[in-house]
This record gives sequence, structure tokens and C-alpha cells, in this order.
Amino acid sequence: MEVTPNHTQTVAGWAAMNESGKVEPFIFKRRENGVDDVTIKIQYCGMCHTDLHFIQNDWGITMYPLVPGHEITGVVTKVGTNVTTFKPGDRVGVGCISASCLDCDHCRRSEENYCDKVTLTYNGIFWDGTVTYGGYSDMMVANKRFVVKIPDSLPLDAAAPLLCAGITVYSPMKQHGMLQSPGGSLGVVGLGGLGHVAVKFGKAFGLRVTVISTSPAKEREARERLKADEFVVSTNQKQMQAMSRSLDYIIDTVSAKHSLGPILELLKVNGKLVLVAAPDQPVELPSFPLIFGRRTVSGSMTGGLKETQEMLDLCGEHNITCDIELVSKDRINEALARLARNDVRYRFVINIGVANSKL
Repeated sequence: MEVTPNHTQTVAGWAAMNESGKVEPFIFKRRENGVDDVTIKIQYCGMCHTDLHFIQNDWGITMYPLVPGHEITGVVTKVGTNVTTFKPGDRVGVGCISASCLDCDHCRRSEENYCDKVTLTYNGIFWDGTVTYGGYSDMMVANKRFVVKIPDSLPLDAAAPLLCAGITVYSPMKQHGMLQSPGGSLGVVGLGGLGHVAVKFGKAFGLRVTVISTSPAKEREARERLKADEFVVSTNQKQMQAMSRSLDYIIDTVSAKHSLGPILELLKVNGKLVLVAAPDQPVELPSFPLIFGRRTVSGSMTGGLKETQEMLDLCGEHNITCDIELVSKDRINEALARLARNDVRYRFVINIGVANSKL
């Protein structure tokens, strides 16, 4: 790894050193706060399924040592001379992106997530040539463009996963007109970290929400706690047939290999299915359900920074947060092992820097 001369701040964090699936304490250097930078004392960091993929090198692109974490909330401790939108003491967040070219059509439209030169908050190469390290650490320095404000009404721990899980489902909902479709119908495949937020958004925006899951045990939770209107067990053919051609939209949040055929049959003619998860093997996509229903399958990755701030502000208005389980710093590996088994309701959040948190 290349280290530049201004990387002088010593930081304690947790890093994966190999493909074992575990992290360990790791001391590393971060850059000094530049004129356009914001220094953040990290208080909480959500644990995303993507962290697990990178830690285990499932996609074959991991650069070790890897400091994961892209659902980061904390408090500003220092700002650069060019920074006017943030001040010390502000409650802020950093999501999946830490840099982009700032000059292409996508960046000019604040769609930094689709920039050809997008840099991820961890396992990316920053402007200065260094590898980016994420939020499993006690502080970070971020460019002002890639920092968002957390509304005062939202707790920093339960708001952290909104910076990935939240924006990942909000962005396609906005792009496909779901926010302006009260009375429309939304199916959510998978009731995990992303899925439970999609249900909350759908209900907040006046959609009729159906949860599609392989687990009958999740029905009560979906209906009673998350207020889903319908629940369908995807392996139950009778239930699936009864819901045929009933949905306007489907958001698929499942990060394991599965067939899209039966799910597509739930869509009306002209219905839209959006993939937001990243299975490590291709999903099955039969052509008949597409052809006979003129249906569309698309994908969506996180969101731009303007959209992320808009999503957080809406969450502040509607009091939407993630359902979380707090993890102390000495139990990160235990949580990673549980995450691999999908044993979490619905997002682990590491308590990085709050001494009196209710653990």
C-alpha cells in the first residue's frame, strides 16, 4: 500500500488480514484534515452483508488489510478552511462512497455512485493513491462532498444503517416513481437489513406492501411489527399463485442465488423488479415471465449524496430508523458469524465510541 506523507494520524480499528472471515485489532494511519475535509469521531458503524463479502474475498477484489464499514455515524471534531456546511459538534454520517471524479455528467447530477471513478469508503483507491479504510475504526477524515447531516430527531445508532441499507432501497423507489404512487403495490423479497427498511418506506409512502420470504416464521413480525399488508412464503406455490399479477413493483433484497421466475409472475403487466442485493453467483432469469408480462428487471446501487441527504431528512420527518442490535467492539467477530447465518433482527451496529451506550 502506498502511504503519502500527510498520513500522520494514528487510528485504532479492526481489520481483516485474510479470507478467514474474522477481523482483528489494527493500528493504521489516516490523512491530516485538508482544506475540504471533515474529521469525524466515529460513534457507531453498521455491519452490512457487503462487509462479509469483502472480508471473505467473495468477489475476488479484496485488498488486505481491510478495514470494513460504510454505515458510519459520529460527530464532527474538525473542518477544513473551505468547509462551510459543517462545524465541530455536528451529527453526521458517511455512507458507501468516499470520492468520485466530481466532473462527469453523473457527478454533476449528484449521482456520484455511478461515476466511472467512484471510490468506495473502504477497499477503494482514494485521490492520493492510498487504500481507503472504513468505519470499523475510531475516527475518519472525509471529503465534505461525501458527508451528510443526520437529523436531530434520529438516534445515531439506529440511523447508521440508513447510510447503506436505507439509501439502497430509497434510490430505486424514487427512480421508479414509487414515492408518488400512493395506493400502488410493492413486493419486498427478503426481510433482512434492506428488506425491513423497504417495508417501512413503502408504508410511509402510502404503498400496499407484501413481504415475500422463504421463512414462514417471519410472518408475524412482518405483519404486526412492520405493518406489512400481505405475507407470502415464496416456496408455497398456492400462495404465490394467489398473488399472481398483483404487484406494481418488487424490490429484491436477497443476497443469495435464487430464481427470479416465480417472483416476476407476481408483477402486473408492465411491472418493475429492481435488484439491490449482490449475490456472488448469477440469479436465474427465465424469459417467459418477462415476455408475457412486458415486465422490466433493473438494478440499483446505493445513491448519490443529494439523494442520501433527502432520504435522511424524510426519515427524520417520518421517524424511520433501522431495527438494530448493538454490538460491543470485542464481539464484532461473533456478530460477523451470526450475520453469515442471517441471525440478526435486522442490522448489527457496532458501538465504536459511546461509553455509556445501553449494551
